Amino acid sequence: MEAASANLARSSSEKHVEEPASNKTAQCSVISIYQANILGLPRNVTVVWSKNLINHSLSVSVEKSNGDSPFTCKVDLKPWPFWSKKGFKSFEIDGKRVDIYWDLRSVKFSNGPEPSGGYYVALACDEEVVLLLGDCKKEAYKRTKCRPALESAALVSKRENVFGKKCFTTRARFDERKTKEHDIIVENSISGAKDPEMWISIDGVVLIHVDNLQWKFRGNETVMVEKVPVQVFWDVHDWLFGAPGTGHALFIFKPGVPGAAAEEDRNGTEGCSSSSGQNGTASSPAPEFCFFLCAWKTE
Repeated sequence: MEAASANLARSSSEKHVEEPASNKTAQCSVISIYQANILGLPRNVTVVWSKNLINHSLSVSVEKSNGDSPFTCKVDLKPWPFWSKKGFKSFEIDGKRVDIYWDLRSVKFSNGPEPSGGYYVALACDEEVVLLLGDCKKEAYKRTKCRPALESAALVSKRENVFGKKCFTTRARFDERKTKEHDIIVENSISGAKDPEMWISIDGVVLIHVDNLQWKFRGNETVMVEKVPVQVFWDVHDWLFGAPGTGHALFIFKPGVPGAAAEEDRNGTEGCSSSSGQNGTASSPAPEFCFFLCAWKTE
């Protein structure tokens, strides 16, 4: 049952994004999928921050209707000059204009490809800002000359590709109503004479310890993070049995109790996937959030 749950979650995640072709490129990336109410329909907006040794970029893709290819806007932050970090682009959905504005001139980064502050990215249509990223919200509303949308965009899923040897770290929020991000650390002891082991820590506390990892390379547990239940799925098959550099381990963090996910399965829905804007309505229930961590081992 645990393996089946992990495989189901993995299949759901693979619908959204492509994985790095090889970890030789060591391209760290964060892929966030939002559901925004655009022209009366919930549509997926995919935001990708990517970084490697020679380039750092932002990509925003907006789902269109009737199966048309999504509109994609890409901004290179490095090595292009300062002036390219502020701009806007326009496109059409169902004959109506939609604008993407960005200002990354004062953007700040920590360790990963995703900014920590000093920027905004705004998606506007019908005189509303339907999606706003970053902490410079006042500047964004002033520039777009639009009001905040009556219905806020919902974060459907977030997926991060990280590289390391024995330790993989990231940060994630499990509750959209709170601003606090939680520190997540995955550590492993695979090489050597001892049986392989794995530890998953959140905010400095080891919540999951898996020994005999060669027999328990897929599984799931539910842990409590600040009184919020979080389901944790793992699949580390490629760490143990794949050729070095050809695959990654997958960890999924899904807030909520397992019973809620089971109820959704009985209704024929997937808890970690967003509804399609093609057939959806503005009154569709907000999708549940999942965080995906893809851990690529380097030698």
